[in-house]
Amino acid sequence: MSKEERIAFFNQQIEVERKIVAAAQKAVKGLKNPLVREMILAVALDSQKHETMLQALLDRISGPSPAIEEKVSEEIANAIQEHVELEAEALKQYKGYLDGLCCVDDKEKIVIKAIYEDELRHHELMRWLYKTIVEKETLIEEDVWDHMWSDAFTHGTPGG
Repeated sequence: MSKEERIAFFNQQIEVERKIVAAAQKAVKGLKNPLVREMILAVALDSQKHETMLQALLDRISGPSPAIEEKVSEEIANAIQEHVELEAEALKQYKGYLDGLCCVDDKEKIVIKAIYEDELRHHELMRWLYKTIVEKETLIEEDVWDHMWSDAFTHGTPGG
């Protein structure tokens, strides 16, 4: 798929996600049932998330992607690590709850299972983000100097 086709696809899907959000908001207007209302709004939030993810892909292929500075990378890495640990704990709790369900209604089980599956995806996404994005796109000062001087004839000294 060409760059132009990918851009067109991302733009098209962003519009679809926006329409899903609008339809969900219209559907819940005046809806009193909290479970149905909040589940519809949860789907709308996912569509908003999809829109922002698609926009990030669009931005990535439309222009340069700046490197992450070392100091910022450390902060991001720490935040992601904390997030991964919290997600792991949440997964453990939801799994325990689901395993303990026996006579609880199906609605509760479906909602908790949906949350658990979201947490699984979040956990994997954050681990992937850390490994493939933060580690690879961190710009450390040593890399800058190596890049600047590695191929230089004089290596920064007068006359070599």
